[in-house]
Amino acid sequence: MARLHTRTWGSGARLAVLVHGMTTDSGSWWNTGPMLAEHGYRVIAPDLPGHGHSDHHDRNDYTLTGMADALLDTIPETPDLIIGHSLGGLVASAVVERVHPARAVFEDPPWGTPPGPDVVEFIIRQRSWTVEQLAKFHPRWPAEAIREKHKALALWDPNTTQVAGEYPGPRAVPPAVASLVLVGDTQPMIDTTLAEQLRSEGYDLSIVTDAGHNIHNDNPDAFSAALHDWF
Repeated sequence: MARLHTRTWGSGARLAVLVHGMTTDSGSWWNTGPMLAEHGYRVIAPDLPGHGHSDHHDRNDYTLTGMADALLDTIPETPDLIIGHSLGGLVASAVVERVHPARAVFEDPPWGTPPGPDVVEFIIRQRSWTVEQLAKFHPRWPAEAIREKHKALALWDPNTTQVAGEYPGPRAVPPAVASLVLVGDTQPMIDTTLAEQLRSEGYDLSIVTDAGHNIHNDNPDAFSAALHDWF
């Protein structure tokens, strides 16, 4: 039985799994889900524990292992594609060798320097932000992205920030499946040295212009183009 609440798009023969980042939920994929559905995928996007409409009571799930196990209980094996953003990239990385997707995409995963307590406190403060404050902080985001973020923050359990103590988390070296790392050109997570290290480990890496940490909202068209170019 599925443990996590999911959102779905499409009914194609190929399966894609989308795993969101911290503070958001499956609504973060408001553009990517329908885009992949138009290209023949059935898309499943779960809400991770403590996010969206998934369980907010079992704090044992607020770890990388707990989130990975919950995801494994929710998605089918051998999807054609799994995409994970930020925290979702770490969770996707933790399940890749067990679900065996054909391809994996890691969107700005926090594989570099872990965030400090000031960053965690700033993230928690966003829970009280208005739509207008979110729009000012994310000037490149479409209105739909802002609305989904605002709804997600209202549902999010800030106790999930405890998982940040496990960053940067493990990753397979070499990658277990064909793997692409997408990096925004203004993001703080992956510097030049780490980017070269990831390439040397066997990861494909693409830098997306005019994008920060959340590429699929900062520049949806460029995010889609990067996926299509890699496919």
